Amino acid sequence: MRPDGLWHPRLLEILAAAGHTDLVVVADPGLPVPRGVETVDLVWRRGEPRFLPVLRAVLAEFVVEAAVLADEAADPGLLSGLDDALTAIPVTRVSHERLKRMVADARAVVRTGEATPYANVVLRAGVPFAPTPR
Repeated sequence: MRPDGLWHPRLLEILAAAGHTDLVVVADPGLPVPRGVETVDLVWRRGEPRFLPVLRAVLAEFVVEAAVLADEAADPGLLSGLDDALTAIPVTRVSHERLKRMVADARAVVRTGEATPYANVVLRAGVPFAPTPR
């Protein structure tokens, strides 16, 4: 057993197997996931687990070179938490429709119980041996 960090075996396996430029999405439970895209469903009730703690746990295990958020994300608490979590990672904003299309190319979607609208982020894997923002 690991002493700290993520303990979810499948999520750890996905993050460890991700290659440079692979996409991993941390999402609210309402984000549509196309058939064929693996979903790690962490949600166990409305609001649980929260989006930001899951995002922080994923970021602690995974090298990220870029992130994408929806333009429609406007909740001040969500945006502040994203700013803190994604410090030093370049962030692009796109329409929610475009973000949903990006999900089709994802290696996996990690579904949280977050009930805040547009609590979704697409993370593009970086590499640990290049000067990549973390």
